[in-house]
Amino acid sequence: MTIGSAATRHQRLSMAEVVEGLRPGMTVFVSGTSGESLAFAEALKSNPDAAAGVRFVGVLFPGINDIAYVGLHPEARQRAYFMMPGFRPDFLNGRVELLPIDYLGAWRDLATLDVDVAIAQVSEPDAEGRLSLGICHDFVSAVWGRARRKVAHINPRMPRTRSGVSLNLDECDVIVEVDAPLVMLAPEAASAPLQQLAAHVAGIVRDGDTLQLGIGRMVTAVLESLASHRRLALHAGMATEAVLPLLAQGVIDGPGSLSVGIALGGEDFYRRAAEDERFRFAPVSETHDIRRIAAIDNFVAINAAIEVDLLGQVNCETLGGQLVAGAGGMPAFAQGAKLSEGGRAVFALLSTASRGAVSRIVPQLDASSLVGAARHVADFVVTEYGVADLRGAGLGERAARLIAIAAPDHRDALSDAWRVRRAKF
Repeated sequence: MTIGSAATRHQRLSMAEVVEGLRPGMTVFVSGTSGESLAFAEALKSNPDAAAGVRFVGVLFPGINDIAYVGLHPEARQRAYFMMPGFRPDFLNGRVELLPIDYLGAWRDLATLDVDVAIAQVSEPDAEGRLSLGICHDFVSAVWGRARRKVAHINPRMPRTRSGVSLNLDECDVIVEVDAPLVMLAPEAASAPLQQLAAHVAGIVRDGDTLQLGIGRMVTAVLESLASHRRLALHAGMATEAVLPLLAQGVIDGPGSLSVGIALGGEDFYRRAAEDERFRFAPVSETHDIRRIAAIDNFVAINAAIEVDLLGQVNCETLGGQLVAGAGGMPAFAQGAKLSEGGRAVFALLSTASRGAVSRIVPQLDASSLVGAARHVADFVVTEYGVADLRGAGLGERAARLIAIAAPDHRDALSDAWRVRRAKF
């Protein structure tokens, strides 16, 4: 599908000129994750007064996107879906609108916003004038058709990837051609406890399963642990360089067996994502569609947790009472896994924090913790100490299974706390 059909006579501008054209009261969409135009960000940093009165919107991701656009000018605003460190001061003073919704909710929100300017970073056009969204297909197509001014940053570093979605050169209002770095993510080595945790997760995965994983050291460890599996597929919001060994070993195999919204890594990985026919890119409306996920047999959603209580409630967003993330894609994938024939919803976390002083298996989530997954969602909870299979377990048995995978030093206190809590039911 090519987004847009009406031909326009586009302007060719520099990114500095695009920034100079911003006006107070405008809503400007900027892609997040690996689709963020660093050329636009740098031009705006060079002319921060252009951000005055502008509302920026986009799904910027903590740990990947470093620039808080709202912080460039005291009169700028931001509409956001994840808490980021750079947002916190302006969230407190009311200039950051933080929406408590997941990826599908963000897609619906963006699809209904009045957007004055949309910035999309794309590949060079092919012979028919189609512009590939390259390594980031997640949210651009939600806003592109409605945007009053469509700005395509054609970056020769952006590869052309396999997807059913592309933009059309003729329907762009502004073309900016500039060679600029892409957002990259360096691989992170997994610790020994994470490797132990990953080995337990690998025991839940069966040959022929389709997996969803997120990002970070835990994901790296889990993917490394799957080397002996066969006929796996990936259907996820993102893929990182950690999938490369599984591609080389043929663990993930077959055209389109790796279906994602974005790729995150280095230039070699991005080149591989363009050349390897196993990669297929799609927007959030496809990758996170619960009905599509549910139709995939043996779908295994593997997501990180911050805390899990003895009822099986999962906190994925707050740490010490402070919001550090957002719901993201987890709800769609976990719900899809629950509806999939043979599917499994898995939550994984190290058993302790603060060098072992704090248990992350807790008697109950406190008032400062957000419930990201209700107690009926998790099929399995995994720590470095083992697997708690919660399927079919009553309250007492699931508490016992969760205590068994807590750090040994905390098990007695958890057992005592459970006896007190159980008496109140």
